[in-house]
Amino acid sequence: MTVQSTARVSATRSTPVASTPSASLADRLLTMLAPASWGTTYVVTATLLPPDRPLLAAALRALPAGLLVLALVRRLPPERVWWWRFLVLGVLNFAGFFPLLFFAAYRLPGGVAATMSATQPMMVAGLAWLVLRTRTPARQLVAAVAGVGGVALLTLTAAARLDALAVVGMLVAVAMVSAGIVLGKRWGSPGSPLLSTGWQMTLGGLVLAPFTLAFEGLPESLSLANIAGYGYLATVGGALAYVFWFRGIERLSPTSVSLSTLVGPLTATVAGLVVLGQTLTGWQLLGLAIALGALVVGQGVGRGLRLRRRRPS
Repeated sequence: MTVQSTARVSATRSTPVASTPSASLADRLLTMLAPASWGTTYVVTATLLPPDRPLLAAALRALPAGLLVLALVRRLPPERVWWWRFLVLGVLNFAGFFPLLFFAAYRLPGGVAATMSATQPMMVAGLAWLVLRTRTPARQLVAAVAGVGGVALLTLTAAARLDALAVVGMLVAVAMVSAGIVLGKRWGSPGSPLLSTGWQMTLGGLVLAPFTLAFEGLPESLSLANIAGYGYLATVGGALAYVFWFRGIERLSPTSVSLSTLVGPLTATVAGLVVLGQTLTGWQLLGLAIALGALVVGQGVGRGLRLRRRRPS
């Protein structure tokens, strides 16, 4: 075995390296496009989808999008091990996460669900330490805590009512997708983000399909608004978003990826302002500023730009 091939094997087996300040700003921004699109899920669910069908919404978001991506890729997983890895990730990221997400979206105020989802960076930091033996910088931990506080100020209201079962479901959903981020970083990818997206969404959708038929069945009819809502979630909020998301998992540290989810509640707030005619109070504006600050500090955008300017040409 040559020295070069030995180095490649060693690099493949080594623990994934966390992203550095020199990571491309474009990588961070492209990754943020995924949670930005997911931030519109609550508005779409409330205004376009038929009520009380979380399994149907999850299946129609995952399976058609996965099949569409596979039609473009036209590749099988390269090794047998990737079949079960894609299956595990598909359950964590789609078959388990999506139904719980829509269950919470149907039964919780958007602000409560957004605050629950904002705990993801802290969960990812803990799992990264346990699984990857990667320590999250103090700057990102502080940003994660501040992000939860900012999102809570931005989205929670005194009138918010808690559904205990939905709260537990949302926390389990966040834990599942956090595990998906860390395992995705540990295992890497056998090809392009399109390959990972297609197989994870397809296998996750296939797991969901029988449960959807058994517990909810198919609706007798769908309105044009329902079709538009499902189509949007499957394409913009599904296939396209997850290509950017899995690309980000490959290129950024787990906590950097999870901190980008703070964009979701910010997008949800803007969508509420535009679509539902909501307004912001002074406390909500403060929460918006804190969440934005946590996002910028946690990603280290400014620090990275300063370091690049100091680098000799």
